[in-house]
Amino acid sequence: MHSKDWQSQPPEKWPEPELKGHSIPGDRYSSKEFFEKEWEEMWTKVWLLLGRADEIPEPGDYQMEEVGPESIIMVRQQDGGIKAFFNVCQHRAARLVFNEVDSVEAFICPYHGWRFELDGELTYARDAEDFPEGDPCGKMNLVEIPCDTFAGFIWVNMDPDCVSLQEYLGPVWDDWSKYEIDSWKRYLAMTANVPCNWKIVLDNFNESYHLPTVHPEADAVVEESYKDTQFDMSAEGHNRMWQQAFKPSKRRLKNGKDLMDPALAMRMEGWGLNPDDFAGREFESREAVQEQMRKLGPDMGYTHFDNLKDHQLTDVYHYTIFPNFAVSVWADSFHFLRARPHPTDPTKCVFDNWYYAPAPEGLETDVLTINGPVARDAEIEHDVFEYGEKSLSPLIDQDMGVTLGQQLGLRSRAFKGVYLSHQEWRIRRYHEVIDEYIDGIRPGPNQNSK
Repeated sequence: MHSKDWQSQPPEKWPEPELKGHSIPGDRYSSKEFFEKEWEEMWTKVWLLLGRADEIPEPGDYQMEEVGPESIIMVRQQDGGIKAFFNVCQHRAARLVFNEVDSVEAFICPYHGWRFELDGELTYARDAEDFPEGDPCGKMNLVEIPCDTFAGFIWVNMDPDCVSLQEYLGPVWDDWSKYEIDSWKRYLAMTANVPCNWKIVLDNFNESYHLPTVHPEADAVVEESYKDTQFDMSAEGHNRMWQQAFKPSKRRLKNGKDLMDPALAMRMEGWGLNPDDFAGREFESREAVQEQMRKLGPDMGYTHFDNLKDHQLTDVYHYTIFPNFAVSVWADSFHFLRARPHPTDPTKCVFDNWYYAPAPEGLETDVLTINGPVARDAEIEHDVFEYGEKSLSPLIDQDMGVTLGQQLGLRSRAFKGVYLSHQEWRIRRYHEVIDEYIDGIRPGPNQNSK
C-alpha cells in the first residue's frame, strides 16, 4: 500500500452500544428532584471541559468558571503545571475570586484575609493562636480536584476517584489529537443565560434530523441526508456524526435549488477555485477542494493537514462529549457549544457559543466564523448577556428558537415520551448514560458500578 493510501480511507465506525429503549419523559427537563439527582450522581462524577490553558500562561494566572452551584479555580503553578480547586475558603465558605481571568501571587480571602498559596496550601490565618482546634495553617487547605489538559483545554472532575481523562474520552482522544487544536485561538466568545434545560440543547446537537427544517440554508454546503451520514455512539457516552461537506446536498437537487449557492462558491474561492469551472458538475467540488487543501495548506501553515484523511479536510465531524459539550470540528475550525446547568432552576441553563481556529504565523487571511470574518490577530472579548438581548448568530438563533419552544411543550400532559427515528437514537443513548450515572454505573468498554 502506498504510504498515503490511508488518507483516502473513510472513517471507522465506533462500536455501537446496545440501547435499552429510554422513553425520555418530559419531566426530566423540569423536575427539581431529577435535577438534584443529576447533580449529585452525574455532574460531580464526570470530566468537564472548563478552561483554556493558553489563557493562563504564567504562574499565578487563573481562570474561574461556574458549573451549577459550584465555582472552580484553575491556576498555573510555579512548575508550569495547572491545578484546580473549589472556589471556596475553608474558614467560613467565602468565595475567593470573582474575576473570570486574572493573576495573583496567592489567593487572599476577601472576608478575613486567609492566604492560600497557588498550590492551595493555607499559609496565613490571622490570630492563628486563637483557634481551639489549633493553627489552621497547613491543614485547612483549598480542596483540590482532578485536573488535566487535552486539545489545549483544561478539564476537571469533582470525583477524586475518577478514571483518567484519556480513558474517559475514549475514541475522541485519538480523533482530536490529529488536529493540533492545542495551538488554535479563540475568535468568538458569547455566553447567554437561556430559559431551557441544558439537556434540550444537547438533544438538539445530538441529531441532524432538524437540519432541513431549522437550517434549510445548510444544504448549500453540507450533505444533509441521513443515508449519507455516519452516526456513531461510544461506550463512554460520547457521540459522533460525520457529514460530507464542501458540496451541495442531494436534497438541494430534489428541491430544485441552485447547486452552486453563493455560500459554496465563497468556500471554493477561498481555496483558489473558480466556481464557474464547476457548472454542471457541482457535486465534484468536494474532491477538488481536498486537492487544493493538500496543495496549499502546508505553505499556509496548516501543519496538521498531513495528519488528516482526505475527507477530514472538507467534511464536518460533530461530537457531543458527555455530558454537556458539543462541537463541530472542521480542518480549520472548532465550533464550541456548551450548556451548563443553572445553579437552582432546572428550566434554565448557561449556553456558550465560542469559536476556535488555527492561527499560523504569517497567515493574514481572516477567520470566517459563524458570525462573519474576524482578523487573525483580533483580541476577543467574552460577551455575556441574557438570551434575547442580542443575536448569538443566525445559525444558533435558529437552534435556540426551537429549543425554547420545546421546553414549553415538554411540560404538557399530552407529551408521554419521545418517538425517535433511527438517526435520533444518539439522544436516547445520551439519556440512558445519564441514568447509568444516577444508578451508580460508569459507562465504558468495561462498564462497572461504583
